[in-house]
Amino acid sequence: MLPLFIFILADEIWGTEIGLYVAVVFGIIQMVIIYFREKRLDKFVLFDTLLIVAMGVVSIILENDIFFKLKPGIIGVILVLILGISAYSPKNIMLLMSQRYLNGIKISDEQQRIMTRSIKILFWLFFIHTCLVFYSAFFMSKEAWVFISGVLFYILFIVYFLYELVKNLYQRRKILEINDEYLACVDEEGKIISRISRTQAHDGSMLLHPVVHVHIFNHELKILLQKRSLNKEIQPGKWDTAVGGHISYGEMIEKAIERETFEELGLKDIKYSFITKYIWKSDIETELVFVFIAQINAIKFVPNAEVDEVKFWTFEEIQENIDKEIFTPNFINEFEKILKNIKFTDKRVT
Repeated sequence: MLPLFIFILADEIWGTEIGLYVAVVFGIIQMVIIYFREKRLDKFVLFDTLLIVAMGVVSIILENDIFFKLKPGIIGVILVLILGISAYSPKNIMLLMSQRYLNGIKISDEQQRIMTRSIKILFWLFFIHTCLVFYSAFFMSKEAWVFISGVLFYILFIVYFLYELVKNLYQRRKILEINDEYLACVDEEGKIISRISRTQAHDGSMLLHPVVHVHIFNHELKILLQKRSLNKEIQPGKWDTAVGGHISYGEMIEKAIERETFEELGLKDIKYSFITKYIWKSDIETELVFVFIAQINAIKFVPNAEVDEVKFWTFEEIQENIDKEIFTPNFINEFEKILKNIKFTDKRVT
């Protein structure tokens, strides 16, 4: 649409005939720039420029600018027809045009539904705008026609764009809220202060929230560690406590332990004992950690979204590798607390 606005500006300064020449030259320059940048002839700019020439010549010959004023309306009619056919007939022209730029990427049925809804909204916006262009060309001043045919077009498009942007941001926020896990914000004793989301807990605000850790030993008194999934947000790929996870808002500690041991290790009905609790701070969060121990003889582990691998380690193996950055800082800190708070008697840990 730039040649049109160039013409309007030049027409105000030098008159219709000079404005026509300026607009045509500008359109040609625009086509040349696009050709060298993208190696293609922009058919829309060509059509726009030729239409300016045709209707401008008619206006000069007849000494009546009504034909030129109708040019944005004619373009609007073409656009409305394309949008109308795409929205209300089986042949979606807009979809076919967009697929030229998708390099073979398929559009799902849901994406097509959303696209069709947007096309329907644009159809009615541009239909109303085109009607206003024709009305202003015949019954309103030149200044009003300039505003309606040019500025109003962009105002309508920007308003629609902002509407879609705000709506999408709102929907995204609602989806995140639905999918987000809610935790308790607690004081140092574990008393609940408020409810927060998992996102809030990890956003650097350092809101204290409770978690459970379960350290599991076998009959050889080796300690089980899990290798965190590479997809984990925090400390991916490092060896960590056998079981660790948040306590959901309103969830009892016992239920959290039961849920986490099954989700991460596939274990059910294990017996565990409370050892200690402490506050742990990392770069992005502050946790109130409730530490438990349990003992099992064997485990049939299946890799999952949370854990890639599990392995029983001797205390000596852990000490030998503790400076090699293969363990999480949290586990290294907690390992020392375990040694101080547990006892080994007859191949049992208490």
